Amino acid sequence: MNPEAITLQTSDGLALEGELAVPDEPWAAVVLAHPHPQQGGNMRSIVPGALFEALPAAGVATLRFNFRGVQGSEGHHEFGVGEQADIVAAIEALHPITEGLVLVLAGWSFGADTSLAVDDPRLSGWCAFAPPLRVVKSEAMAAAHDERPKLLVIPERDRFLGPDAARAATAAWVNTRIEVVAGADHFFVGRIEQLPPLVLSFLTELGTSPS
Repeated sequence: MNPEAITLQTSDGLALEGELAVPDEPWAAVVLAHPHPQQGGNMRSIVPGALFEALPAAGVATLRFNFRGVQGSEGHHEFGVGEQADIVAAIEALHPITEGLVLVLAGWSFGADTSLAVDDPRLSGWCAFAPPLRVVKSEAMAAAHDERPKLLVIPERDRFLGPDAARAATAAWVNTRIEVVAGADHFFVGRIEQLPPLVLSFLTELGTSPS
């Protein structure tokens, strides 16, 4: 499937570059958010790259984009605050195409924290890969006490937030499940193939399934 290059427009007037892949008959939709821009993160980083390849092939409409100030996207880094508007712009671009389908935010690291801070009525849930839970202050994590489902995928050997720390940090969260990827580090090296099935299973749990 050949992805389509698209331009997202944020509420504060920035143009962001993105790519959209929509199967002929999608059964679910996902917005991907990439890792930290100041550490080389972009929409083609390993986790969003793997998901963008696997999910459309499995019938899921998928949009990835570069946060403000990254590569061809306008603006500058705003430490997870302005980037929330970038995610909303991605939701706005994808939702009209896939209205009526389950729509999930799936972010990795910085993108996970920033996604968990976004509260949008069009969302069905959140899937967070290796969230450090420190890019955005915990009290600003809109997803924490939202009734919609959250799946936190935690690498067993994550140096930023391991399984025990993740369980402690989210003990008071609502409707949240932690899935530990055995042997994985923060970058899921050698374990990347385990991630698309986790997203697909989560989408199915939310009430959809491939035809």
